[in-house]
Amino acid sequence: MPEPDSKQPAGRSRRRHRITWWQETLILVALAVIVSIVVKAFLVQMFYVPSGSMRPLFVENDRILVEKVSYWTGDVERGDVVVFSDPGGWLGVAPQPSGLQGLLSRIGLYPAGGHLVKRVIGVGGDHVVCCDDQGRITVNDVPIDGDAYLRDGVEASQQPFDVMVPEDRIWVMGDNRSNSQDSRAHQRLPGNGTVPVDEVVGKVWGIVWPLDRAKVLDDPETFDNPALTDAP
Repeated sequence: MPEPDSKQPAGRSRRRHRITWWQETLILVALAVIVSIVVKAFLVQMFYVPSGSMRPLFVENDRILVEKVSYWTGDVERGDVVVFSDPGGWLGVAPQPSGLQGLLSRIGLYPAGGHLVKRVIGVGGDHVVCCDDQGRITVNDVPIDGDAYLRDGVEASQQPFDVMVPEDRIWVMGDNRSNSQDSRAHQRLPGNGTVPVDEVVGKVWGIVWPLDRAKVLDDPETFDNPALTDAP
C-alpha cells in the first residue's frame, strides 16, 4: 500500500493561512496610520499658516514643520517660535473641516483651526514691558533688539503693556506686530494674555512648503543674552 503523504496536511494548512493581497494592503494601511499617529503625537507635526501675523518669517499658505522633541526634557525658551492650542477665546468658535478637507487638515495640508503660531517673548517669572525710551520691548529690564527678527520699520509694539508672566506660562507675540492678535490683545481674558506651557504643541523647526521658501529656522541671538536670565 502507498504510504500517506505526510506533507499534504501541512501544505493545505499553509494555503489556508496565506495572506491575500487585499489583506496585506489593509495591514500595510493600518500600520501606516499607526506610525503616522505616533509620529504626529510624539515627534513632528505639519501645520498650515493661514494669516500674515508672523510676517516676514512666515507668509500665508506656508507649511511649517513643528518638532516636539525639544520639549521632552527642555523648557520653552524666549525667542522660540511655537505652535500652541487656543488657550480659550483667542480664535472664537470656528467650524472644523470635514471630509477630504478634514483628512488633509490632520497632516497639515489644510487649515484645521484651533492653533496659533507666535514667538515667545517672555517665560514664567519674566517681567515684560513695552516700551523703553528707544521703543524697545524689555524683558527683566534687558532690551530686546527687534531689528534681529522684525521687518525694517516695524515698531516693537504700538500698544504699551507691563506684565509679570506667571510660572508655567508664556507671553507670545507675532512678528508682524501691527497685524497680530497675540498676548497683547487678550489681556482681559483669564491668564491676562499669557498662554499655559501645556498648550504648546511644539517648536517650529522650519518651512517645508513651498519649496522656494523652505528653510530651517534660527533663534535670534538677542534672546540668548545671559542678562535676561540673570536679571532679577
